[in-house]
Amino acid sequence: MEVNRKWLSITEQTRKMLIGNVCCGQCLDAVTIKDVIIASDPIDVVLEGKCADCGHPVARVVEMNE
Repeated sequence: MEVNRKWLSITEQTRKMLIGNVCCGQCLDAVTIKDVIIASDPIDVVLEGKCADCGHPVARVVEMNE
């Protein structure tokens, strides 16, 4: 659950911005990620899910400066 602690340490406003600004390789645009899974990573937080527009798999790495 370390990854959840990292994710929740980010302000709610910033978390919403990160979810709403993910690059989709299919749409070639910034999109909202849906069906978000917070993946485990030794240092950072990785958001995995689908593009809200086309359903293509997308991911975003959130660098944590601890």
